[in-house]
Amino acid sequence: MLAIVDSGGANIASVRFALARLGVQSELTADPAVIRAAERVILPGVGSAQEGMKRLHAKGLVECVRGLTQPVLGICLGMQLLFDSSAEGDTASLGLIPGRVALLPESPGITVPHMGWNTLTVRRATPLLAGIAPEARFYFVHSYAGPVNDFTLASCEHGTAFAAVVQRGNFSGVQFHPERSGSAGAQLLKNFLEMPV
Repeated sequence: MLAIVDSGGANIASVRFALARLGVQSELTADPAVIRAAERVILPGVGSAQEGMKRLHAKGLVECVRGLTQPVLGICLGMQLLFDSSAEGDTASLGLIPGRVALLPESPGITVPHMGWNTLTVRRATPLLAGIAPEARFYFVHSYAGPVNDFTLASCEHGTAFAAVVQRGNFSGVQFHPERSGSAGAQLLKNFLEMPV
């Protein structure tokens, strides 16, 4: 069973549809017992880090998510919440991946938010990106981003390099929206579903 953490994000329906297209049933839940019992967990999210953490605290899910041992995938804000903290509202996050999420810098020709299709620079081989062509494009919509560090598997460039795919232990995250990224996004979700438990 795959659990989607009910964090109130606007991308939850599209994530569920993307999984259904792969033949996978998911359960949207805020029940810690159901989340702990799932084979895999997706932490979606859209909006601000401050609001995202507030929702997780209100639903009593912070310690639940921190304690998960099965494969977990954070998507967009869900990935950002895996880091130690965010400059957005000076928010303490889940602390599962070292680093602080920061506002993308604006510069001539570079607007924030970063919206649109971009390729990835793979920095370390990962089963998450298996079968995905180097020129594959993924769909991004965000103003804040995680730093490129030892836990960055792939990065992207928008005025500066930022973390696009991260992993530490059983926790992985993608800054882009795989559920809106066509066949490449579908392949990434398939790879996540096939990762060993």
